[in-house]
Amino acid sequence: MDTTDDAVLGGRLVLRQPKKGHRVGHDAILLAAATPARAGERAAEFGAGVGAAGLALAQRVAGLAVTLVEIDPALAALAAHNAARNGLADRVRAVAADVEDPAALMAAGLAPGAFDCVLMNPPFNESGRHAVSPDARRRLAHVAAPDLLRRWCASAAALLRPGGVLTLIWRADARDAVMAALAVDFGAAVVLPVYPRPDAAAIRLLVKVVKGAPSECREEPGLTLNDPSGRPSAATEAILRGGGTLALAAAA
Repeated sequence: MDTTDDAVLGGRLVLRQPKKGHRVGHDAILLAAATPARAGERAAEFGAGVGAAGLALAQRVAGLAVTLVEIDPALAALAAHNAARNGLADRVRAVAADVEDPAALMAAGLAPGAFDCVLMNPPFNESGRHAVSPDARRRLAHVAAPDLLRRWCASAAALLRPGGVLTLIWRADARDAVMAALAVDFGAAVVLPVYPRPDAAAIRLLVKVVKGAPSECREEPGLTLNDPSGRPSAATEAILRGGGTLALAAAA
């Protein structure tokens, strides 16, 4: 696998990632910025790839233990390399496992009810509605199998302690599907839309929910990635380069 070394968070993290296929983008850093966590807690990232979101979270929250869960062994190995390279291997580990397989998660040391937070950026493109990449790794990272979100949410609920928090990022045009998948096990939803520019519709939703909480939902003011001229907004720069957080990162 040909790889490149790329800096994110204004150089705070350096990530080795495949030269072709799925590459780290804004979504992973926004997800980390939206995830609430404290020192001494345990977090798991589902579909971690090379570990961008989980490592960004660990870099922000000293004393947080993070498990990066990735189905592709080659990407899981890169995630482990990235944890070590960034001086985080003492509290960040990567495992190759299918998040939909409870036995595989248990074998990898992810016990039910043992985690305080889960963060995930699942594949969310539908094969019938979106172009499918010929690259196998990119396709696996981007294209959702039917009912995938509900299954990932159920796996997250199984790992979380009562009152644990799940944070995810998804397509904004599928809000109803997101909320339906979460409603089974989670409540106290907080939603933050992400807009490409001030005059455009939202393209992403960041959602934070609490296991076992009452069913309710509120919306935070959205994040606009670019100003009218197409340049990154000050708020975006503060997160993507400055390592800042979003409102969802406040404690549940």
